[in-house]
Amino acid sequence: MARIGLIYGSDSGTTQRMARKIKAMFDDETMSAPLDAARVEPNDLLGYNYLIVGTPTVGVGEIPSDWEELMMRLDDADFSGRTVAVFGLGDQYSYADSFVDAIGELAEFFGDRGAKVVGQWPAEGYAFEASQAEHDGVFAGLALDEDNESTKSPERLRGWLNQIAGDFGFAAMH
Repeated sequence: MARIGLIYGSDSGTTQRMARKIKAMFDDETMSAPLDAARVEPNDLLGYNYLIVGTPTVGVGEIPSDWEELMMRLDDADFSGRTVAVFGLGDQYSYADSFVDAIGELAEFFGDRGAKVVGQWPAEGYAFEASQAEHDGVFAGLALDEDNESTKSPERLRGWLNQIAGDFGFAAMH
């Protein structure tokens, strides 16, 4: 079994595509194939000590229904001793008041259940007005905007993966 579980929720397929890009950088021993939050069972997540979870923010600051349903099934789960990093997608111009809010919701969910949440990402360089995922100039995870800044995503993704490398026990990428 892979050491790192990779779970995504997706509304339009963009988060799934980003999860596939993450997986493509790792072998099967290091990272699981991307698992869809709509089809994963709670024990699947609990089988990993390391989790990378991804979500879009849908509507005005909402977490998608697949994550919402999985979170209800995981409500009593104990993630103590596990390390979780969150990435998320949003549109910083059309939804400037709720940019990547779902990142904050997922990070809080896992943190409240004992997980060590890593992978906070600087909010500098983004153009948004408010985000529940941002505190003191830092997002609770990696924020990606494929609608407006898709050309910045590969660099941001690589930088974030290098940032969490030590927490997840894999070598930094060059």
